[in-house]
Amino acid sequence: MLKRDLVNLVSQNADGHLKKDISQTIDIIIDAITNALAEDRRVEIRGFGSLCVRMRKSRSTKNPRTSKIMHIPARKTVHFTMSKSIKDPLVKTPVTND
Repeated sequence: MLKRDLVNLVSQNADGHLKKDISQTIDIIIDAITNALAEDRRVEIRGFGSLCVRMRKSRSTKNPRTSKIMHIPARKTVHFTMSKSIKDPLVKTPVTND
């Protein structure tokens, strides 16, 4: 789903609101989440999940093409933990090998 798809979906369910206003609201929400994560704060949205910043350890890896050993430094990553209300429908969905 793209941002414009989300804006269209919300505008269909929110009568009387302009798409421009909904898009602006989504931008404000994304900025707030980004700022909180930049400050190493945890973001929890009930019924959706939580986001937090974690440190990945530095490690060495081998380039398969050149066989040269490369050092990858430690860095911050965002970790998402889904809520039970999202996890349950995903677990119950059968997996098909098409």
